[in-house]
Amino acid sequence: MKRIESNKNPQIKQWKKLHTKKERDNTGTLMIEGFHLVEEALKSDVNIQELIVSEAIDIPSSWDVDNLSITIVTEKIMKEISDTDTSQGVAAICKQYSTKEAGNFSKLLLIDAVQDPGNLGTMIRTADAAGIDAVIIGDGSVDVYNSKVIRSTQGSIFHIPIVKANLHETIDQLKQDRIKVYGTSLKNAVDYKQAIIGESFALIVGNEGNGVHPELLEKTDQNLYIPIYGKSESLNVAVAAGILLYQLV
Repeated sequence: MKRIESNKNPQIKQWKKLHTKKERDNTGTLMIEGFHLVEEALKSDVNIQELIVSEAIDIPSSWDVDNLSITIVTEKIMKEISDTDTSQGVAAICKQYSTKEAGNFSKLLLIDAVQDPGNLGTMIRTADAAGIDAVIIGDGSVDVYNSKVIRSTQGSIFHIPIVKANLHETIDQLKQDRIKVYGTSLKNAVDYKQAIIGESFALIVGNEGNGVHPELLEKTDQNLYIPIYGKSESLNVAVAAGILLYQLV
């Protein structure tokens, strides 16, 4: 067990850099924060390189940390490396969990250029809750290892395969595998309650402002919309994804 008391320690500077996508990509690592996320990581097969604990915090006795490298830091340092307004006093440096190849999945959520971290994280969490097999993330979406994305998943990011892939190629393969592909659109679409649902499906949701790219919508088997009964112009993409996933399931 190590101890760091100086915020000028090179290790502290390195950990702070992990709040940038560039450093996460360069090192293949990321930082997670908070008791719940760290506990979920410990339960999974995520490779934890370092457990960081504030000197004011006791490690829960239920955690299996015997084989982990642990560093104790001052409360001041913990606040400095934290990406949250109020640190819980525990964090971990993890290897990026390698995404799995798209295959042998029959219920999928495809995400096209969603840029808000909270939306992406919420959709991953919802897909996990709905029993979806995998989440496929296309080009233009926020980095899945963004700290706000990870916090929004509430640990679901450790439960469900996340695949980064070209959505055009993914849809082509799904159709070859006879998996029905649903788009989300207000044009050339049917009320989602009228969808003819099979045992396997893929749902595509899109960018907060522009929706799913038109070229992707042209490849779908059917496009769905959710009726708006009030005066709002649209639903939040994560809310819409939740309604549609549960209907399809």
